[in-house]
Amino acid sequence: MPRITTTDIRNKKAKKEKITMLTAYDYSMAAMVDEAGIDMILVGDSLGNVMLGYENTLPVTMEDMVHHTKAVSRASKNAMVVADMPFLSYHISREEAVRNAGRLIQEGGAQSVKLEGGIERVDTVKAILDAQIPVVGHIGLTPQSVIQLGGFKVQGKDVETANRLIKDAKAIEEAGAFCIVMECVPTPLAKKISEEISVPTIGIGGGPYCDGQVLVINDMLGMFKGHIPKFVKKFANLEPIIMEALKAYKEEVEAGTFPAEEHGFSMKEEVLEKLY
Repeated sequence: MPRITTTDIRNKKAKKEKITMLTAYDYSMAAMVDEAGIDMILVGDSLGNVMLGYENTLPVTMEDMVHHTKAVSRASKNAMVVADMPFLSYHISREEAVRNAGRLIQEGGAQSVKLEGGIERVDTVKAILDAQIPVVGHIGLTPQSVIQLGGFKVQGKDVETANRLIKDAKAIEEAGAFCIVMECVPTPLAKKISEEISVPTIGIGGGPYCDGQVLVINDMLGMFKGHIPKFVKKFANLEPIIMEALKAYKEEVEAGTFPAEEHGFSMKEEVLEKLY
């Protein structure tokens, strides 16, 4: 099966076929996501929260993103790998944005990059595209703007902000992005935007009418305790299973029942007898 391309993603919308995207941050998880047939793997800057333990995505660096993108790219054979551009990697200048996007492709092995923002990012999107690097847009709740937005809140609930999101989506589409992630956008507004633009929309808290969906894999697998966003469905609840296994390991090691004889390796008795 050949690798998913930007043309494949666009064609899915034209054929009214839903697009699947999940995050992955390491080789082992990415290999499973790829084998499952997911269309796109997002190496999200959400790794700051999920993998590195930060409060938000703002401390994530280019080195972090290149490191994790390399691991995911080694595992992915068919899925398109999309790498997030972290905070301040595309805000300072268009030249720096192109250079950093290029690192995620050249060093990280990604096939496309994602950056947050609407109308204000048009020139940046165009500059990255001029370097032959495909771009995924991201509007609505943009986690890198969490301080400015005053927290993780649904966006576009009033006329002014809803119209702004419509304009943002159309601007990013016109700039040349091949798809757009919409995060925490009211379902009716996400539906309206999805119908009015030609490029696919990928929802995360955008309701069922987006052209595709993305979730953080640790959320949908139920791999930790704590707050889970309203838009997440747990397709598994692995945290208690993992905890049970960890506790069982601790108990067996402490009791001396693991490792058992079958977990070790033998050697010839005559060799042992010749040892000092």
